[in-house]
Amino acid sequence: MSYSVDINCDVGEGLGNEAALMPFISSCSIACGAHAGDESTIIETIRLAIKNNVKIGAHPSFPDRKNFGRKVMDLGKKDLQQSLEDQINLVNSYAKRLGAKLYHVKAHGALYNQAVIDTKIAQIILLAVKNTAHDAVLYVPYNSILEKLALKNNVKIKVEAFADRNYNKNLTLVSRTNENAIITDRDLLLEHLLKMIIHKKVKTISGVEVDIKADTYCIHGDNPNTVEILKYISKKFLEKGIKIE
Repeated sequence: MSYSVDINCDVGEGLGNEAALMPFISSCSIACGAHAGDESTIIETIRLAIKNNVKIGAHPSFPDRKNFGRKVMDLGKKDLQQSLEDQINLVNSYAKRLGAKLYHVKAHGALYNQAVIDTKIAQIILLAVKNTAHDAVLYVPYNSILEKLALKNNVKIKVEAFADRNYNKNLTLVSRTNENAIITDRDLLLEHLLKMIIHKKVKTISGVEVDIKADTYCIHGDNPNTVEILKYISKKFLEKGIKIE
């Protein structure tokens, strides 16, 4: 059986490794200036994505550069929605200016994790996307509140799973405060990823295998060995007849 998968990467977050990783991915989520990045990194990343035929996405966050968007902020609905719309519009405007299309939107960090369980946050994200990029695909966590609300509201989605993160039994991500949150060994990461792609299962940190499905798989661009891992996965996928597209 042949497989075709979307490998996405969070980019424009300050590592400057985008030129090296773009040849090995099929979509990218660009930091919109709230947790990282600025206009110059957005423009440069879009140009690299166009050059490598990589789908372009906006990666909005809680507006919190100090904590890299990884802590929940207690913002009012109106303020958060306006922030998200401004962020998406920023990436979308530069994409259009450079002759490209905004393919998707993917929330970042604590905003993404809250949308798994928090109806209010999920609704704010959906409204922001509808008001700014209604034709774009929304990347959503599997079996999340965000996924369910998006389907009810006829928002196009791709379900996402994480190639480089460990999962709890309830399919939440292991907290980054735990030393086993991130998978850095390339062989373990490949095994983790293939289990999700081929068997639709993920082995949780408790050792229990849980059902999961995904249309796109994320490898974080801010991990120090991301480029090495992507090269390795690309080679192994080629051997197994798995296409990245």
